[in-house]
Amino acid sequence: MMPWRSWRMSQWINTMSTNNTGTDSPFRDFAPNAEVIARLANEFFSSLPGQSPPSAPSGVSALSGQPPVPVLTPDLSPSAAVPSIGPGAPTGSAAGLPGGTGTSFLGIQELAAIPSGLGSTAHDIQVPRESGPQVSFPFSDPSLPTGLDARAFSFPELFPVSKGSKGETDGPVGSSGAPPPGSFQPGPEAAPSAEGTPASIPAGAGTGGNPNLGSPTKLNGDLPPQSAIPSTFDAFSFAPVTLEGGSGGHPSFDAVWYKRDFPILQQKVNGRPLVWLDNAATTQKPQAVIDRLAYFYANENSNVHRAAHTLAARATDAYEGAREKVRRFLGASSASEIVFVRGATEAINLVAKAWGAQNIGEGDEIVVTWLEHHANIVPWQQLVNEKKAKLKVVPVDDQGQVLLNEYEKLLTSRTKLVSVTQVSNALGTVVPVKSIVEIAHRRGIKVLVDGAQAVSHGRVNVAELDSDFYVFSGHKVFGPTGIGVLYGKEELLNSFQPWQGGGNMIADVTFERSIFQPAPGRFEAGTGNIADAVGLGAALDYLDRVGLENVARHEHELLVYGTRLVKRIPGLRIIGTAPEKAGVLSFVIDGFRNEDVGKALDREGIAVRSGHHCAQPILRRFGLEGTIRASLAFYNTIDDLDALEDALCRIVGARVPTSR
Repeated sequence: MMPWRSWRMSQWINTMSTNNTGTDSPFRDFAPNAEVIARLANEFFSSLPGQSPPSAPSGVSALSGQPPVPVLTPDLSPSAAVPSIGPGAPTGSAAGLPGGTGTSFLGIQELAAIPSGLGSTAHDIQVPRESGPQVSFPFSDPSLPTGLDARAFSFPELFPVSKGSKGETDGPVGSSGAPPPGSFQPGPEAAPSAEGTPASIPAGAGTGGNPNLGSPTKLNGDLPPQSAIPSTFDAFSFAPVTLEGGSGGHPSFDAVWYKRDFPILQQKVNGRPLVWLDNAATTQKPQAVIDRLAYFYANENSNVHRAAHTLAARATDAYEGAREKVRRFLGASSASEIVFVRGATEAINLVAKAWGAQNIGEGDEIVVTWLEHHANIVPWQQLVNEKKAKLKVVPVDDQGQVLLNEYEKLLTSRTKLVSVTQVSNALGTVVPVKSIVEIAHRRGIKVLVDGAQAVSHGRVNVAELDSDFYVFSGHKVFGPTGIGVLYGKEELLNSFQPWQGGGNMIADVTFERSIFQPAPGRFEAGTGNIADAVGLGAALDYLDRVGLENVARHEHELLVYGTRLVKRIPGLRIIGTAPEKAGVLSFVIDGFRNEDVGKALDREGIAVRSGHHCAQPILRRFGLEGTIRASLAFYNTIDDLDALEDALCRIVGARVPTSR
């Protein structure tokens, strides 16, 4: 017989698919699959420990008159042993983080307080959802949820809540009286309305959870108060909005749900499921991006701007539409401030060759930091060598943090530009770029921020950051390769000459002179990478649906968990221990060559990067020529990090942990 929660879910699905069959209904496609969903729900809830609920009415199916679905015994993997609800459902009360500039949500200061029982985020059952617009809330307000996609909300009372340790659950809420302390307590108004949105969002009752780590139900134990956690983090910003009726809790984040959107992550490598931990090198692409590229070439392919035919209009609309999506994504004031380039490297070279050629002279100074990628060093070296200028470097401490007091001392009346990374690709250090911009601007110095490693980890707002230039690459943010963005303040972009000449970037040409288009056209000579710009727009759409606030919280949880795991490996040393980090674990192991460790991990299906990561100066600051780097994205799971620890234990000959 069918467990009552499965029966209730299937009844709701059937009702929704029957009563919402209009063209715009989010449930119109679920009617043919309702029996399958009911069966999966049946298998899921029947497998839970201590499950003995009442059955559906005898001889009556959850789906109009059909025979009841038989109870099956599923083969649950360890990753599915602790189920969690799909994206968008509250899991407990949320506590606020320190507000204002300096908000900390990626730091790992609370590491010492992490208990050993951080539960898996995997689940084995899905419920209907349709992506809607993300809404975000300030972390400083503990009474408001963050990143809630109300249209993805589903029955919270259908799902058990993890107590903490892997494979351990509290049992179904309601099966043995009141839910235990620390679990989500649903209210009577929690069920979706006919439109699939909640009438109200019940307040959670989470206790003992760490507000910095996402779902309070995943962690137990007393943690230091927020006031005791220092923070210099000011890289990302969040615009406050309100949600009427919202109270307590924020959605749990289910990485397994989203991982299914990435075809490449479903494969096996060397006979093992692929664990992709090389996201700082490149991120994988969701099916939505792959489909958008295919659609462009099948239906819209044309050059843009200079034709009157239908396909040119379609291509132009798609291309300029992508530019507008980038503008919104970065919080720029105008699409004219968005220049499409091949990537962050080309964007930096553009500024060096065009703006630098006109504004850097003999004796002038350019300031960078020890943390920079080669792409933010070499173009400036070339420029200062050509102009007989000077390159100055801001030092970092032994944790990999930029020394702001030393930075300010380096600035002089001859300093014309500061070019700085927002997140170190080699160490994961989050740089206080807002403070760096403010200090430079007080002296009239221009600032370029390299955001290649930042944009996929948290919300960036260039208007609040106030940098003069901002660059990133599409392939680092789940988009195609060969496309990137240079943001520049519009007046500034129009003040210097283009670095390349050709078609598309001109307003008028004679043999005597050329008149250039205003920005951004003046910097997009020739036929651009039209399809991949459109693909980048699709990637940003997808990331907006996931919710960057959700991504930041989930990746922070992974970073803290993963740091605790790898520190247990004998002989392993983490390189880069700044309290404010994005999702990078860079390390070396005594007695082992980095390349050998990377190859051994690959044999187990785990992809990491070994080498100097195009950041030789910062690694040499620590006396190294390379490290092993595991880097995170929102589709990574706790199970991925468990697999990494297990493999590293086998490599070094240590005992593989039997529990976490």
